[in-house]
Amino acid sequence: MATHTRTRMIEATALLLRRRGYHGTSLNDILSASGAPRGSLYFHFPGGKDQLVVEVTRASVAEVTERLGEALAAERDPAVAVHHIYQSVGRMLEDNEFSLGCPVAPVVLDSPGDVPDLVELCRSAFEQWIGLLREAFVRAGVPERRAQALALLVESSLEGLMVIARATRDRASLNAVADEVAVLIEQAVLAGKAPQQAETAAV
Repeated sequence: MATHTRTRMIEATALLLRRRGYHGTSLNDILSASGAPRGSLYFHFPGGKDQLVVEVTRASVAEVTERLGEALAAERDPAVAVHHIYQSVGRMLEDNEFSLGCPVAPVVLDSPGDVPDLVELCRSAFEQWIGLLREAFVRAGVPERRAQALALLVESSLEGLMVIARATRDRASLNAVADEVAVLIEQAVLAGKAPQQAETAAV
């Protein structure tokens, strides 16, 4: 029963954070949404709301990181993998009726500077996601500097497009940008391979 109560609080907090952010999610909101008694919150999370939010955000970041890594590893062509990621994000938004986007963005926009662990967790999340994209592009032959820029482009466009899709309640923007970004990645891969091919031909 205790484990079940803890799980309910975690799940409720995850949803509330994605909808309302850090400051928009109160302890009363968490207790009401989870149906848990107030005493159980401090039993499971002695640090109160901050400890709960940090744990929930850490779990959300780990889940996104795992899915992103799997998506990039599933395809040798990073352009195809990234296109699939855009499509996956679009399906996610449709499935939740455009009510939930990135699990970290609402927390970042709330600027919870008084919770250092949360600030560091959000910073690290984007660093990990951009890093995974960059590594996939480098493996495909894109020079490190351009791979970093492309990774930033992909991550920032996904974050912005989730907001646009939620506002319009339509995933069309994700579909359109997915095609354009895939072309950019394909061109970057080809450009990166060109010097290597020239060297091979010269030998």
